[in-house]
Amino acid sequence: MRGRLDPQLEEFIGTVNVAAAEAKASGLVLTPEMARANLQKLSAFMTTSPDIAKTANRVISVQGHNVAVRVYSPKPDSALPVFVYFHGGGHMCGDVELYDPMCRRFALNGKCVVVSVDYRLAPEYPYPIGLDDCELALRHYKQALDGFAHTEEVIIGGDSAGGAISTSLTMRRMLGSDLKIDKQVLIYPSVDYTGSTESYQSNGTGYLLENTRIKWYFDHYFANHEDRQSASPLFNEINQLAPKSLVITAGCDPLRDEGLAYASKLKAAGVEVQHLGFDGMIHAFMNIEDLVPNQCSELHKCIGEFIRS
Repeated sequence: MRGRLDPQLEEFIGTVNVAAAEAKASGLVLTPEMARANLQKLSAFMTTSPDIAKTANRVISVQGHNVAVRVYSPKPDSALPVFVYFHGGGHMCGDVELYDPMCRRFALNGKCVVVSVDYRLAPEYPYPIGLDDCELALRHYKQALDGFAHTEEVIIGGDSAGGAISTSLTMRRMLGSDLKIDKQVLIYPSVDYTGSTESYQSNGTGYLLENTRIKWYFDHYFANHEDRQSASPLFNEINQLAPKSLVITAGCDPLRDEGLAYASKLKAAGVEVQHLGFDGMIHAFMNIEDLVPNQCSELHKCIGEFIRS
């Protein structure tokens, strides 16, 4: 069933759809650089960023391979849980700078240390390179925490493609990896690389993220023609090794139903799971906070409560 758009987003979506129609009519061929620039444009709708006690850019280095991270803490001298965060962007776009305001909010609301991971992106670095970067960061995050007091509790999370990374790391844990994951936070996660759910079609046009764009992202990510079903967390076994989970969905999102299906599979496996739905919201609404401040406030409040629980 197609979602019903919140009136707060009608003007924004109208403008986006006009621009998309003009680009299509002109024969514009999208490039990775253009997709990255388009995502960066959303920062114009997030004009506030809270102060926080301490941030630092660090590098995690293992056997000559470096992964850059940015660390945040509201109380660097107090031992706080660690939230390792993977940003969204279709495995192709986004970086720690774009997600800086959100990570500050995660740290403040969750009373936690946030480690935001700048993993490598497709198409220059296709599957599974970015995912492996994130596993390396998760295994060795303590390298980045000099000067940041922390506990041993580890939460992972991400939005969209970052949710795909989180659930893929959880999948590796469920298949026998020794990764330590105590909780996961999934913000409109991508967990089905096959595009098989009903909302992929019903919400697949006219709501910012369109199913043709999703396919284009995945075609670049799976550059070596990997089996997308076996790579999809939704279609793999879910067992009680999965961590306590918070799943957030948006009603006007093509990814809505796969998030709901993943939450249902977690619950059926006996995993503690919470679901939070935002019926009138679009994919990536967290990135346009100025347009939907109340919904973003509720999102950050609930994530904070889940991290602290």
